[in-house]
Amino acid sequence: MPIITLTSDFGLKDHFVSTVKGAIYSEIPDITLTDISHLIPPCDILQGAYIFSNAWKYFPAGTIHIIAVNAVSTIEHPHVGIFHQGHYFVGNDNGLFSLVFPTGAELIVELNLRQDNDAMTFPTRDVFVKAACHLARGGTLEMLGKRKEQLIQRNRLHQPPDDYSIKGNIIYIDSVGNLVTDITQKQFRETGQGRNFTIEIAGYNIDKIVGKYSEVADGEMMALFNSSGYLEIGQNKGSAVKALKKTMNETIRIEFHANKDR
Repeated sequence: MPIITLTSDFGLKDHFVSTVKGAIYSEIPDITLTDISHLIPPCDILQGAYIFSNAWKYFPAGTIHIIAVNAVSTIEHPHVGIFHQGHYFVGNDNGLFSLVFPTGAELIVELNLRQDNDAMTFPTRDVFVKAACHLARGGTLEMLGKRKEQLIQRNRLHQPPDDYSIKGNIIYIDSVGNLVTDITQKQFRETGQGRNFTIEIAGYNIDKIVGKYSEVADGEMMALFNSSGYLEIGQNKGSAVKALKKTMNETIRIEFHANKDR
């Protein structure tokens, strides 16, 4: 029996997460359920995409992922089932999946499932669970609706780099106050070409990339590429978000300089 993962913006105070789990267990009592996160800020598909993107690839092929972030169905943003790299995904086509799969997905199906009641306010329980359990029993995506050619696109705020600089944005703030940007290590290397640089953020200038927090003194601001390959600004034994007073979507700039020995 495959695994079903759950990712949502439901929080942990209310009954919603347990209701979804109960509905799944009622369908398949011996299923394995795993939470990725339920603390995504309400309707925040950028943070939802970042958290989910960093988790799903570590599950085995055949895993079914339910993603319920701003999971309201409209004509513009229908519910979909997706197959990609051996995994199944069920959620709302509101732009989140285009951030998770920037080059597209192998198979997309617009779900056409009849609900068992007239209430349209809880599609995660009434639609996503039904689709996920169908897939867990060995059913196909094609039986759940009609094929969809592409996903609704949602672009990050990131601006294309020029020869001398990269402008990015803060896309995630973790639990200890580190600021994760949308600047990747690959992009940094390709644009920088080994040149000296200055990272400019909130009046601070950082001119080196470290490999771990302990490479700088306590309280010092630092930059590194995290395990997902994104540039992260942190403070050793402190909180960068408190020190810099930065929030989501704010800009960060890397300026590259001509090295003196060139």
